[in-house]
Amino acid sequence: MKKIIIASVAVAALVSTLTAGVVAGKCVGCHGKNFEKKAMGKSKVVAEMTHADIAAALKGYKHGTYGGPMKGLMKGQVAKYSDADLDAFAQTVGK
Repeated sequence: MKKIIIASVAVAALVSTLTAGVVAGKCVGCHGKNFEKKAMGKSKVVAEMTHADIAAALKGYKHGTYGGPMKGLMKGQVAKYSDADLDAFAQTVGK
């Protein structure tokens, strides 16, 4: 039983890491390789945001409660990800 639990945790961690990589790959076109750019000259610089702020923004875009001029575009970008996926991704960028 203990081996099954350990294996399950390891698989969950791997899936979160892979998901974060997939999400990041879709972001670099607008936000830059190191998230150093203002997307289309309008967004915040993600690299300067905290992990918590990034997670809140992504989940807010998903639920339609956050965002300015790019709200509609970003909602489509994050809609298919779970809140847990967005939390995991947020831990990989920002400060």
